Amino acid sequence: MSNHIDTSAYSAVTAAIRSEAARLLAGGEVSAVIGYLPARRKGSAQPAIITSADQAAELIFSPACVNNLAVYLTKAKKEVPKSGRIAITAKSCDMRALAGLIGESQLQRSDIHIIGLPCPGVLSSVADPSALLTTDTVASKCLECEFNLPQGADFTPVVNVTAPRGPSRYAAEIARLEAMTPAERWSFWKAQFSKCIRCYACRQVCPFCYCEQCMCDRNRPQMVETTPRPAGNLAWHIIRAIHLSGRCAGCAECERVCPMDIPLNLLNRKMARELKELYDYEAGFEPQEKGPLNSYLEKDDQSFIK
Repeated sequence: MSNHIDTSAYSAVTAAIRSEAARLLAGGEVSAVIGYLPARRKGSAQPAIITSADQAAELIFSPACVNNLAVYLTKAKKEVPKSGRIAITAKSCDMRALAGLIGESQLQRSDIHIIGLPCPGVLSSVADPSALLTTDTVASKCLECEFNLPQGADFTPVVNVTAPRGPSRYAAEIARLEAMTPAERWSFWKAQFSKCIRCYACRQVCPFCYCEQCMCDRNRPQMVETTPRPAGNLAWHIIRAIHLSGRCAGCAECERVCPMDIPLNLLNRKMARELKELYDYEAGFEPQEKGPLNSYLEKDDQSFIK
């Protein structure tokens, strides 16, 4: 049964971020603000970079503000001004990405002003942008989000949010996969990856795919076959999943933009669960230079060594 989610907080957050952005830009505290503006389709929103206080009145926050804006602070994005401090509006899942980028020395915390967004949830990738936010239309990641009030922002509007809670699609799907035999799981993922057309949309929206040249684009030597064939697709997705292990912020942007509906975040959530169970580690809550897969502790489980 669908239940409506209280979205009254969005208008209050919108007013607060407009005021804060105008103050920062008018006072010269930042050179630009990364946020959301209305898009052409009714009810939709799009990422935007504003550079004047007058433009601040156009900023919005709504259930359609799905994009993880942290990606605009990575080296791969050239449109962000390189001079002056940058302000960015950030939901909790965006905050986790920012923490990861700071921990990996891709950002300096002193170079950014974070405007936290109290968030009741955002729409799923299949919902119409003008749809009401309900337990049926909300993104699955929002059902398991425990931090609707961003932690560690420079400014967060004082707004009460009522967020949905309940089992997400990922929990049920992971349980179903874990009940399979290894051969059945392998068959499932081979079928999913066979759909891939190698558009790299997942790479383009991921804050942690910040290399200016991806190893999968190199052809001297060629590391991974670039055409959408089974061997290359398997290599691409497995390598990417491993690279994200202990780093993924759980924003699910990769899955949202995939034109072939490959459940990419399902694989990421499974990897995150393994990291939690094996190392009691969750990515993105504090900037850390090294995660459990690229550091060694004497207390680490060594039972895998034969």
